[in-house]
Amino acid sequence: MDIAKVIDFRKNRHELPNGYKISIERGIAAVRNFRLGISYGNGNNMDNIEKLAAEIKAADAIIIGAGAGMSTAAGFIYNGPRFEKYFFDFQKRYGINEMYSGGFYPYPSKEIFWAYWARYIYVNRYMDPPKKTYNKLYELVKDKDYFVITTNVDHCFQKAGFDKKRLFYTQGDYGLFQSVNPDIKNTFDNEKWVVKAMESQGFIRNNDGIFDIPEDKNIKMVIPTDLIPKCPDDGSDMTTNLRADNNFVEDKGWHRASGAYADFLRRHENLRVLYLELGVGSNTPVIIKYPFWQMTAASEKATYACINYGESYCPKEIDDRSICIDEDIDKALDELRSKCEL
Repeated sequence: MDIAKVIDFRKNRHELPNGYKISIERGIAAVRNFRLGISYGNGNNMDNIEKLAAEIKAADAIIIGAGAGMSTAAGFIYNGPRFEKYFFDFQKRYGINEMYSGGFYPYPSKEIFWAYWARYIYVNRYMDPPKKTYNKLYELVKDKDYFVITTNVDHCFQKAGFDKKRLFYTQGDYGLFQSVNPDIKNTFDNEKWVVKAMESQGFIRNNDGIFDIPEDKNIKMVIPTDLIPKCPDDGSDMTTNLRADNNFVEDKGWHRASGAYADFLRRHENLRVLYLELGVGSNTPVIIKYPFWQMTAASEKATYACINYGESYCPKEIDDRSICIDEDIDKALDELRSKCEL
């Protein structure tokens, strides 16, 4: 029997272990099992930075769970100067005050809708974040046995140098489109389309190759009708590959990453594992936060660490093996790098 062909067949059939399902199941178990309440950790931030630096050095493996707060710390903020620069005209005409809500506005035409989304995707996927937060994290863990699970969709981990084979983007990618036809299970890279859509609106490349506003601010709020994205498989309309409903496409790449995460968890479950949670809020805690709690409780060798400004806490059941740091992630990573002599 040709084992390679069997493996390829299983991959094509998506019969790999499902790390996403495992996370959800463990997250639900955490909700059921933790009953003693919440702890905000022991010691002050500097003491806990010391503890976390020591744990990073000692860990056999580090599993990183990152949420929106990680990208916020890196400067990917959906309101303020970034929004006002690239969406000033949408703000004036439609009263939109930040990027996220603008993505759901009922625009009067597809040409306007896709003009908005071209900008949205460009600034949050194809531009680099203002701060080097992800790069700082990579420097801390690059020589460790690590894996990343994230609900972020902005590709920042790969841009910072993280190995794509050690990444699981659970909720999609701004850089991918999918068909509105639920029978089409493929995703499609959108970078070339985004470039054309930005150019069609009048954005120009600056000396750094970044799309910028022309001096006269004369840009269009529409794209040509023939630029409205269509599925290459069947000509149907396209949408973003973001987990908004049950029609989210989990393509072959998604299943490979899910399987890799499940395999990483299995291979390290009896080792000294650091579950490092960064910027995970309360929107989707069952994907990262709660499973990390459950897996820490299940292994006496495991440590749970959370860095999150204003939202750093753990269950009292694992308080003795948790490190809670209530601080800006970017600042905390600087302090950690100093303690690790990087």
